[in-house]
Amino acid sequence: MHAVRERCAWTQRIGHRDLVPYLLEESAEVVDAVEAGTRDDLREELGDLLWQVLFHAEIAAGDPVDPFDIDDVARGLTEKMVRRHPHVFADAVASTPEEVLVHWNAAKAAEKRSRTSVLDGVSDHMPSLALAQKLLAKADQVDVAAPAHRLSDPTSEAEFGDALLALVQLGRTRGWDAERALRERLRALRAEVRAAEASRAGPAPK
Repeated sequence: MHAVRERCAWTQRIGHRDLVPYLLEESAEVVDAVEAGTRDDLREELGDLLWQVLFHAEIAAGDPVDPFDIDDVARGLTEKMVRRHPHVFADAVASTPEEVLVHWNAAKAAEKRSRTSVLDGVSDHMPSLALAQKLLAKADQVDVAAPAHRLSDPTSEAEFGDALLALVQLGRTRGWDAERALRERLRALRAEVRAAEASRAGPAPK
């Protein structure tokens, strides 16, 4: 990455903000590989995503005011994971996933003492359904109720939003992932569209 940054004319002019669309695209392709790809697909897409991390770290290493490099990134991540796994690296005990989560949340709360809201740290750049699911969980922490709505026939765009949020809440309470559920249904829809197109096309000309 250092050599590419140093010698590639295109790479030299790229900054953190320029990379954001590529980061989103590569992340989405990892999701595709996990949900519907092969092992080879997953290996390749993880490499592409890792390249984005290396790229950002190399850009950061050249910052004249506050530089850091990939070693600093890895060191910070290692320290965080050690803090958040006291049942692995210290003498805390956690024999169930729920107990692990207690330790994780306690360590995270200690790290983020400056936060004043449950919404601090929640990115507005998340996909909208994933963001809705996250915000509903945060709202539940402060006893803010999710909207109730008759789902069958909203009469305005605002009511339609309420209906969508109510559906996301229903999925959340049942342990379903709204974003994944919609992606998988859309994947099936794509297959249905291709099948319909193929049936209309008829046999290939000889």
